Amino acid sequence: MNKQALVSVIITSKNEADIISNLLPSINKQTYKNIEVILVDNNSTDNTLKIAKKFGVTSYTFGPERSAQRNFGAKKSTGKYLLFLDADMELTPKVIQNCVELSEEDRIAGVVIPEESIAEDFWGKIKAFERSFYNETGDTTTDAARFFRRDIFFNVGGYDETITGPEDWDLAETVRKKGDKIDRSKEKIYHHEQPISLAGLFKKKFY
Repeated sequence: MNKQALVSVIITSKNEADIISNLLPSINKQTYKNIEVILVDNNSTDNTLKIAKKFGVTSYTFGPERSAQRNFGAKKSTGKYLLFLDADMELTPKVIQNCVELSEEDRIAGVVIPEESIAEDFWGKIKAFERSFYNETGDTTTDAARFFRRDIFFNVGGYDETITGPEDWDLAETVRKKGDKIDRSKEKIYHHEQPISLAGLFKKKFY
């Protein structure tokens, strides 16, 4: 690569002041440097936006839910590539570099980034244990790409705003059905799981 392509990192948030401080420094520590960071916040009432401002993040307020937030952020972005993150995540240093290399070399449409769950409460640990079975090798049923070429993302219409929860998997499946290839990164994301009840765990799994 001669000139680094711009990567737009789009983060969705709502009252994430207690957790977003893990994500933003990890973006700054990326080995790949040509990055713009866009936060789309859904009317937080805590210090989420103040923290984002300290890190020089461009912030917008938009709702009503994650799919709409992500599409809004994509429209505000200017990067050749789009990386969609949740505020409770943390990147290993070479995540973006590896995603760009895969996409530049092989003309990949999207990249799955394996996630390792970090949890403190009981049901969060159960969720992390379940994820560990398919995290390393991957599974097309559970894998959801977070990194996309901009042209592909807009060609398929972005995230389906009529669904919330399975929108990650829906978008990846739509890309595959169009005949485009999705690859898998060697790097990983740490997902700091929020405290969750058994009912919340079932809701995340089945809805």
